[in-house]
Amino acid sequence: MVFGYCRVSTEQQNLERQLDLLRKYTCDEILTEKMTGTKSDRPVLNLLKEKIREGDIIIIESLTRLGRSTKDLIELVEYFNSKGVNLISLKEHLDSTTATGKAMIGMLSVMAQFERDLIAERTREGLKSARARGRVGGRPKKDEKAINKAIKLYDSQEYSIKEIVDMTSISQATLYRRIKERKI
Repeated sequence: MVFGYCRVSTEQQNLERQLDLLRKYTCDEILTEKMTGTKSDRPVLNLLKEKIREGDIIIIESLTRLGRSTKDLIELVEYFNSKGVNLISLKEHLDSTTATGKAMIGMLSVMAQFERDLIAERTREGLKSARARGRVGGRPKKDEKAINKAIKLYDSQEYSIKEIVDMTSISQATLYRRIKERKI
């Protein structure tokens, strides 16, 4: 059987470009997934791994659709090889049935991880630079006055948690966390 596998990282992203490419090939089944490639435990990928049999072919748009980390890509390629399943990556023109294809998949996996590491490094440097200029980032802190008001309302035992949340605009989680912190 010939399987196609498409993946995007978020629900908002569109699979159509990948699907258009895979439809040009005689895929018996195309599996789609909307989940980050940094997670190795992906439901549709796991389903694909259960379905494959010796002699099957998996076609992907690019190696980045299969996984983002070198380790995961190498493990997946080795898993497919151990099952006698061939992998074809359209963007990189790779076919794991050839010696050259096997070598190139390994090298490109390393390059994909290198690119990801560079992005992470630049992000860390940007955050450090922003902090040096006084920018903090992250989720804004809750208004302490609103939290104190919510705790007083809670202590009065006149209002339900829902009513307190509605009156103060703080979340239930924040209220419960502060109540718990107070007890400690």
